[in-house]
Amino acid sequence: MGRPPRNAAIPSRRGVSASCVALPSDKPAPWALLLDFLAERLSAVSRTAWALRMARAEVLDEAGQPLLPEAPFRSGTRVYYYRELDDEPEVPFEEAVLYLDEHLLVADKPHFLPVTPGGRYVQQSLLVRLKHRLGIDSLSPIHRIDRETAGLVLFSLRPQDRAAYQALFRERSVHKVYEAIAPSSTAHAWPLVRRSRIVEEDQAFFRMGEVEGEPNSETHMDHVETRGAWARYRLEPVTGKRHQLRVHMNALGLPIAGDQFYPRVLRGPDDPEDFSNPLRLLAQGIAFTDPVTGELRRFGSERVLAWPA
Repeated sequence: MGRPPRNAAIPSRRGVSASCVALPSDKPAPWALLLDFLAERLSAVSRTAWALRMARAEVLDEAGQPLLPEAPFRSGTRVYYYRELDDEPEVPFEEAVLYLDEHLLVADKPHFLPVTPGGRYVQQSLLVRLKHRLGIDSLSPIHRIDRETAGLVLFSLRPQDRAAYQALFRERSVHKVYEAIAPSSTAHAWPLVRRSRIVEEDQAFFRMGEVEGEPNSETHMDHVETRGAWARYRLEPVTGKRHQLRVHMNALGLPIAGDQFYPRVLRGPDDPEDFSNPLRLLAQGIAFTDPVTGELRRFGSERVLAWPA
């Protein structure tokens, strides 16, 4: 349930691709109406809300035809609907498009904006904003960065190109450069390389931590400049583990300014945001040989990290 369809008859709406649910066919169905099934199986939306969506033609069959509230349950068919959230938080910062051709789009993402819909965010995601703004329904992210991180995100425009672009990141054929602001320190000799094993923490799914074992992460790190108690660092990740740069900086005793998860949780993933104190982490540069055109691609973010007061 919930994955975007591969059905050309189902268009996106306001930049949001339809989600799909397959109606079970392996046993006698206890539901007379499709509405009965939706209210029971997708109960995060109330029965009344499902009925309203169906009346607004927001629930569709495989041919793209509206399914009204009185539509019968038909086992073995697929039903499409558009995810929406009540009281979705607004992210009051704008993305920028740095580059666009027939194959590739490069966006400069602000802090706090997720790349794709999830959790509390649908319309307030980079993918949906760009689809809605540009009218390019085929946009697909080639890679991801954390919602809290600002900077470069690449999108493929053509479905036939996606696998080639995604393979660049999977095969580590992309040179990525990040900048971070964290406490200054004389305890380390720069530059340095941090290698460690990073896994999800048992007690907090949204946090990662270093454990003993074969390293699965590597970051090349260097000090760039110091301003009082703070310093700017250049981080070049070789691998792409979740929260890798945040975990590696924290492990050095240099948690990134504005980090709400490391070294301790100050604000959980469902808590209201403090837009005045972003994570000082920026996906600043990216370079690779384009697998479709053969060109050397090099892009840089136009954003600048704000030094803490």
